[in-house]
Amino acid sequence: MGISGKLKSIHSTLVKSIRMYQGIKNDPRTPRAAKWLLALAVGYILSPIDIVPDFIPVIGHLDDAIVVPMLIFLALKMIPPDVIEEHRQSSNHH
Repeated sequence: MGISGKLKSIHSTLVKSIRMYQGIKNDPRTPRAAKWLLALAVGYILSPIDIVPDFIPVIGHLDDAIVVPMLIFLALKMIPPDVIEEHRQSSNHH
């Protein structure tokens, strides 16, 4: 697989993940705290303000790689497994 194929694969995975998290966030069965954590994860990614500024080599981007997955992990722990699976299946069929 060349670079173009890898980029398409990454893009596809990212789009499916975003669809899944949006569906989960909008699902009435998702606890409010989990919705807030997912919103914080998205906000943190989009925010120009970081805990550690990105211009600091390695560590600047490392906080993004730790904080966002941690927020998503915590949110997913609060959500019923059947809700997650339902949205995972739905995002794979689009």
